Amino acid sequence: MRILIANDDGYLAPGIAALVEAMRGLGEIDVIAPEQNASGTSNALTLNRPLSVFTAASGARVINGTPSDCVHVALTGLLPQRPDLVLSGINNGANMGDDTLYSGTVAAAMEGYLFGIPAIAFSQVDKGWAHLDAAARVARSVVERVLAEPPADGPWLLNVNIPNRPDADTLPRLVTRLGRRHASEPVIQQTNPRGEPIYWIGPAGDAREAGKGTDFHATASGCVSITPLQVDLTDHATLPSWRQRLEGGL
Repeated sequence: MRILIANDDGYLAPGIAALVEAMRGLGEIDVIAPEQNASGTSNALTLNRPLSVFTAASGARVINGTPSDCVHVALTGLLPQRPDLVLSGINNGANMGDDTLYSGTVAAAMEGYLFGIPAIAFSQVDKGWAHLDAAARVARSVVERVLAEPPADGPWLLNVNIPNRPDADTLPRLVTRLGRRHASEPVIQQTNPRGEPIYWIGPAGDAREAGKGTDFHATASGCVSITPLQVDLTDHATLPSWRQRLEGGL
């Protein structure tokens, strides 16, 4: 099989090196990653300039764009063969709850999923890469388990969050739903050297919906969280009321 590996922390990040090493022996591996850290870029594609590709000393191919760019370019022209699996990570910090909407790590996996390829995003809960070797063992185990019993109903997309613990590979694994966060903290206003105001996006809000069954609760309880994701954002429950409200009389 062929495995495409990307990330959003950049091609030099320890997390992607650990993920590549963890997948050794499972098949042919292609690594295509952003040149710079691209955290928080979500599913953005670069449309206002051409993209450049170079090969790093590690053999990884590097693109001066977003995580989605990396997977998109790989699948639409850069790779000679279509991969069987797309992996993203291991991210430096959690991607849970509302964070998944902004996450470049999840977006890289989602780009593969949009092309009909099974995909998994891996993240460590805390920043700093502590116990990355254990997180890599979790990634290997999850991939092996899914490949041994793959879902029969088409491509799938999983979001995995791993506690930074030396025994992470022995922790229980829970299939969870996404939690929710409170609104982000206010922007941080500063002044640049010219005396003009500048703004930094504020920190993410605290967990608001973090009860049993959520990814927040699972990782806080010392478990690995595995969340199946989908792309359909339609609010199916309210479709009838919106039709009644907006279609009547037209």
